[in-house]
Amino acid sequence: MHEWALAEAVLAAALEAAEKEKLEGVSEVRVKVGELQQVDTEILDFAFSQLKLESFKDAKLVVEIEKAEFRCRVCGHSWIFGKNKIDKDSAEAIHFVPEVAHVYIKCPNCGSPDFEIVKGRGIWLKSLKGVK
Repeated sequence: MHEWALAEAVLAAALEAAEKEKLEGVSEVRVKVGELQQVDTEILDFAFSQLKLESFKDAKLVVEIEKAEFRCRVCGHSWIFGKNKIDKDSAEAIHFVPEVAHVYIKCPNCGSPDFEIVKGRGIWLKSLKGVK
């Protein structure tokens, strides 16, 4: 159900942007999704298709995944998130609340849970294509 809430948020942001740009119809909504969100893109796409408004009836959703990257605040080591390196329950917890990543992920160099998420979390509206 997380993906349905994300689809609603994407549509709300896209509608606001379309109104601001005075677009009469939107043919494409492009979003960037952080890998840490672990969004099921098929469910997100389906939710988007079911929730879209009249001005978005022909719009397709294009999803770009941004790899998650971390940097340890203790030793300075940087690494890329590996979902396959954590158990299913931990991955599920991070999926719903990415802020809890510090509980489940440790620096592979020094073992510290004190790291920053450099990139790869959140969801952004990148662009719209439409007709003025």
